[in-house]
Amino acid sequence: MPRGTALLANPLLNKGTAFLDEERDALGLRGLLPPRVFTLEAQVDRAYANYRRKHEPLEKYIFLTLLQNRNETLFYKLLETYPEEMIPIIYTPTVGEACLDYGAIFRRPRGLFVSIRERGRIVEILRHWPQTDVRMIVVTDGERILGLGDLGAMGMGISVGKLSLYSSCAGLHPAYCLPITLDVGTDNKSLHASPTYLGLCQPRVRGAEYDAFIEEFVTAVKTVFPKALLQWEDFGNTNAFRLLRDYQHRICSFNDDIQGTAGVALAGLLSALRLTGQPLTAQKLLFLGAGEAGTGIADLFITAAVAEGLTESEARGRCWFVDSQGLVVRERMANLAHHKLTYAQDHPPVATLAEAIECIRPTALIGVSGMPSTFTDEIIARMAEFNERPIIFALSNPTSKAECTAEAAYRASGGRAVFASGSPFPAVVFGEQTFVPGQGNNVYIFPGVGLGALVVEAKEISERMFLMAARTLADLVTDDDLALGRIYPALTRIREVSVFIATAVAKEAIHAGLAGVVLADDEVESAVRQSVYHPAYQSYV
Repeated sequence: MPRGTALLANPLLNKGTAFLDEERDALGLRGLLPPRVFTLEAQVDRAYANYRRKHEPLEKYIFLTLLQNRNETLFYKLLETYPEEMIPIIYTPTVGEACLDYGAIFRRPRGLFVSIRERGRIVEILRHWPQTDVRMIVVTDGERILGLGDLGAMGMGISVGKLSLYSSCAGLHPAYCLPITLDVGTDNKSLHASPTYLGLCQPRVRGAEYDAFIEEFVTAVKTVFPKALLQWEDFGNTNAFRLLRDYQHRICSFNDDIQGTAGVALAGLLSALRLTGQPLTAQKLLFLGAGEAGTGIADLFITAAVAEGLTESEARGRCWFVDSQGLVVRERMANLAHHKLTYAQDHPPVATLAEAIECIRPTALIGVSGMPSTFTDEIIARMAEFNERPIIFALSNPTSKAECTAEAAYRASGGRAVFASGSPFPAVVFGEQTFVPGQGNNVYIFPGVGLGALVVEAKEISERMFLMAARTLADLVTDDDLALGRIYPALTRIREVSVFIATAVAKEAIHAGLAGVVLADDEVESAVRQSVYHPAYQSYV
């Protein structure tokens, strides 16, 4: 147990002004703190008052980051108390702005930076981390941060933010969490010239050297942290699908951009169908954007549709994509990236989204392009002409990249759109109806999936685990939510949502023979709840 200033500098153990008198005497803190002792609740009140004095989202992000680096218990208690207000600050949309300014706002390192210059030493570097029982690692190479592109080492803000959500939304103890950035350089030349950029000022390493670096990293994780789940985060398309395919059976891992996004989108679609009154097997999806998120959603939709009675070929035929070159069709197969090939439809070439809508007549329009305002009033109105309740998902993050706003979706559809977005939008009044748009944020899915996998020590994360997570999330949407136009539960319920998702995922792992810890079905929820971390101070005397 550290003492004195060393204890105050340890965010996992520090209680600040909440140290009791007897603890101050026993731990060498007398005189290092003001004399008055405060409760955790009083500290939350003071911290929240200081938080509210910050007017800009980035200022609030910096305030919360400094608090997390000083006192993690207080930080997570604050998030637990005000989730709807603070989750958009520690993650989307504000984390995007924070990553863009990461070098300028950098105060104290958090997590591990592993650069390609340190090949051959990754085991040594991982052992520098003070916690020896790491269970959850979020790793990025910073190539595709949200919709902002290649930010290199500044992507660390994503890894830190995602792990904060694991603890605040699913109750994973922060001591189990390790954020990592793999720095292989950046092709963003403006960062090379920036005096505040913290990473390697060189072009991205690719090819065999990159692959050898990743192989050493994964092997090192398995050696140093054998019980860890590895979450791949914000890797570029050229690597994301390949790394998931190569490692998902070798180490317990998943890609949140592909699979987590798929889970939350499918859950939104299942909830939306309660409003449209149509079956899943009757849906026709048109995606704007054919990258990780879009094809991941389509893959999980196929899994769900096959479970509902379609053949795989029939289900795949209901998924259509528009990329930068137009509709993804077989005539273009010679020039398509590998992950698009199975979605190339037998159809004449179509150049634009508007033309594709006329040809396909989709029931759902899903934006995962990072191209703002591409769902124009005309496109939304046209969707509403041949759908009584058109499903419009503008899922690109951050808010500045959304394909349309909630207000535009409701206005252009005459108040009939079933809308969801990746980042939050305020309530919209249209006529006599007040709509509270749902936020299709991965925070509803990945914390529960990770928690469930860890509780039963899953050997790998299967596609069916994400299907079960999506179904569970959709089932938790109430009639009151739907009456507001909201197809996801309120964020105030996020901890309970994560418990139910973790329970469903853990049961699926057990039934599929993928669990290292086997429990009876009626024991799983209790095991999940017992594992949940609740931010509270422990007595040290």
